[in-house]
Amino acid sequence: MIARIQLLLILLTLCPLGPIGCHSDHPDDLTASLDYLIENKELFARRKEERIEEVKKMFGVSLLRPEQEYEINSRLYDQYRKYNLDSAVVYVERNLEIARRLGSRLKIDESLLRLAPLYSFSGKYIESKALLESIDPARLPRDLKSRYYEASIQFYDHYGLASSQEKFDPIKDALRDSLLRTADPLSRTYCSNRITQLMGTGRTADCLEAEKLLTELLARTPEDTPEYASSTHQMAKLYQRMNRPELVRKYYTISAITDLRCANRETSALQNLALIYFNEGAYKRAFRYAQSAIEDAVFGGAQLRTTQMSSFYSMINASFRDKEAAAKQRLQRYSVFISLLLLCLLLLVVQILRQMKKLSRIKERLSENNDELTRQNREISEINNLLTESNIVKERYITQFFDLHSDHIDHFESYRKQLNRLAMNRQMNELYAKLKSDEFARNETEELYRHFDRIFLGLYPNFVTDFNSLLEPGERIVPRSGELLNRELRIYALLRLGITDSAKIASFLRCSLSTVYNYRTKARNRAVVSREDFEKMVRQIGSIRTGTDQPETEA
Repeated sequence: MIARIQLLLILLTLCPLGPIGCHSDHPDDLTASLDYLIENKELFARRKEERIEEVKKMFGVSLLRPEQEYEINSRLYDQYRKYNLDSAVVYVERNLEIARRLGSRLKIDESLLRLAPLYSFSGKYIESKALLESIDPARLPRDLKSRYYEASIQFYDHYGLASSQEKFDPIKDALRDSLLRTADPLSRTYCSNRITQLMGTGRTADCLEAEKLLTELLARTPEDTPEYASSTHQMAKLYQRMNRPELVRKYYTISAITDLRCANRETSALQNLALIYFNEGAYKRAFRYAQSAIEDAVFGGAQLRTTQMSSFYSMINASFRDKEAAAKQRLQRYSVFISLLLLCLLLLVVQILRQMKKLSRIKERLSENNDELTRQNREISEINNLLTESNIVKERYITQFFDLHSDHIDHFESYRKQLNRLAMNRQMNELYAKLKSDEFARNETEELYRHFDRIFLGLYPNFVTDFNSLLEPGERIVPRSGELLNRELRIYALLRLGITDSAKIASFLRCSLSTVYNYRTKARNRAVVSREDFEKMVRQIGSIRTGTDQPETEA
């Protein structure tokens, strides 16, 4: 299998990728190419999936605007519309939601006109009709107006095929007339519908004109595209009208080859080829093509195609009924042997199911264990981060504590010497004034707060900004000029360090307990988050500086 895929890759590399590829225009060569591509069609499906994945990666771009998401969804719709109808519906429905959020009437209509044909292909005729009836074609721009008529034609075409009714033909003709009046005469939509209109008359002159137009359209259509497959399919239908069977087979084959290379799953070329070979008695090839067409229809979600193929299978069943009589004797001889094989197979399936259940239980336990390990590792990581932060705080505060304590010893020694000199000089009035004054204690307290502010902001440099972001814009706290922190900010700085006891905070800040309670209550009332989460979020503020980026503390 690997060698065959490698051979196909070599052929695709060395040969042109037109509708005929490496082969000549001879029908047998085209058929051989088609057989080989059917056998290896999964390679093209994988390439399609790779292209789809490349588009999906665009969702990973950060801060996508709704318009950009709409464009990405549109690209995915283009990739899926002939590959998987259900996926195409998903991305168009997403675009419809985006368009409604944006309030863009143009985008809403564009999405509805994409969604309606997808619904009708999927067999959702009521939903498709409802979408079309919700659109007022009079308000549509010219390009969307032609798409509206085209979507309406597709709806009646699909519904008519599914219900085997021809009463919708006049409606389709009227819609096609409207489309031709609104579409650009140089567009594919105009040309394709004009060709269909000419084919519908059945007149030889009109068929010849249609052949000329379709030949010109094929000449300017890139090969190996869904549009090329559609045009060659239309050419085959034209030659059916003109009763030219060899050209019918040729262009259906080219259309099927193009569909396979484009990984188109919504296609009827293979189905029509299967019917041709079936009518010719080439049952093996007919079955192979029909099987591939059914696989594509089921994968692509095209209810219309599966319905058509079911009727085709009924015809195949009738043709094989005559062969059943001759095979009945052989079946009787093999029935006992097959029954034994089925019994063995049943026992084997039972055993496999038992083993699968055991494996499933083992996998579930492993998955649960992995989830538990992941949760525990996450908890351990969080604890380690907290311990690391705590250790850094402790290390830095111990260092600053010794510096600050040394400064206080120096200040007290200096103050003692000053008092001693006053006592020795018997300057009792000055001594009494010094002892009575609280200037020394006040200065030391202010110095303590300045040290605390510098140390704390060295650890949490963005604390003030982050704290204010938790408050209403008009209630934010700004320290006065010359201050790093004020009393209210110091209360929450201590809270950030893990000191939650209001009594301890009041003692450190030399204020009453009620003052601390009032500040904390006031801040919670001004928070932009819930009162319950406010102080929890304060305790999560900031990242500790490490290394040499901490500012030095003045002695």
